[in-house]
Amino acid sequence: MARDRVSDYLEQWRRERPDLDPAPMGVVGRLSRASELISRTTRAYFADHGLQAGEFDVLATLRRSGAPFTLTPGQLAESTMVSSAAITNRLSRLEDKGLLVRRTDPSNRRNVLVALTDDGLALVDDIVEGHLENERRLLTPLAPEEQEQLAVLLARFLAGSGDGSHEAGTEH
Repeated sequence: MARDRVSDYLEQWRRERPDLDPAPMGVVGRLSRASELISRTTRAYFADHGLQAGEFDVLATLRRSGAPFTLTPGQLAESTMVSSAAITNRLSRLEDKGLLVRRTDPSNRRNVLVALTDDGLALVDDIVEGHLENERRLLTPLAPEEQEQLAVLLARFLAGSGDGSHEAGTEH
């Protein structure tokens, strides 16, 4: 295994507390560092395009829903795993930017529908390619087979942890 800062921490724990097995710290520590690296890189990419990561999640969720790129606020909140208040804030910011519109559902006037505007569709289609390239670049230290193995292991970990995101479809 490649030597990293976490390896040094584990070695220190083994030296200072030989009665402990710090192996879980190695896994969780590396997951935390990887998560922070991914988040930092992703936030910077979206900021370069005038978006926050959560705003991109909304646009991407609408885009991948297929034409007419319309969902309810509740569906968006569930898919992005955020509260109703958080989704309302994101929708307001995106509406102010002209990237989506909220309108009354013609089949049930008590419901609101959220739809991508032409500008929103163009933006998400434009930046999703760069976003995927960014993710590919982050994964270059791993061979394609290793990436697949990691994806399987992480899916098993998340399913076993009771995360539930496999039900909500939280990925962009």
